Amino acid sequence: MENMTMIMVVLIVILVFVPIIWWISTSNGFKRKSIKISEALSGIEVALTKRYDMLTKLLDVAKAYITHEEELFTQVIKLRKGMTVEEINEKNAQIDSLGAKIFAVAEQYPQLRSAEVFCGLQAGVRDAEEHLQAARRLYNSNVTAFNTAVDVFPSSIVAKSQNQSKFEFFMAEAAKKEDVKMSF
Repeated sequence: MENMTMIMVVLIVILVFVPIIWWISTSNGFKRKSIKISEALSGIEVALTKRYDMLTKLLDVAKAYITHEEELFTQVIKLRKGMTVEEINEKNAQIDSLGAKIFAVAEQYPQLRSAEVFCGLQAGVRDAEEHLQAARRLYNSNVTAFNTAVDVFPSSIVAKSQNQSKFEFFMAEAAKKEDVKMSF
């Protein structure tokens, strides 16, 4: 009889505590998943900010370097255009001065060339887009885990009792779907 009583007590404890522990665990799981979704959404915002900041700065650098090259070569061409031998000798000092500027820039910044600036711009665009895509995938992955837990039995019981609702998957706004316009 005593064994039977002990077995009954153990069964009652199991039947009471296991559901309570499961309920608490499931509830905490929803909270953890919600926090992960918020973190992932913040990651998307960081990536969008990074893309905007980096691309606008790289674009400004590329435009400035193009302008610099155009001005420099335009001045050299103007100085040489339609000159006699005598005028060329007179202007040679000015041309040498412009040449010195080119060499000074090349010596200070040996990698600074417009083609390389554009390659850097392309690499920056690619890096920013990859970072943004990774952030979006992480967000959608976390939303999938949360929404699955909301829909799947038995965790759906806890979700309904706590008024948990599904999160929306990341869908870019129409304006954000467009690429950054790069005009020179």
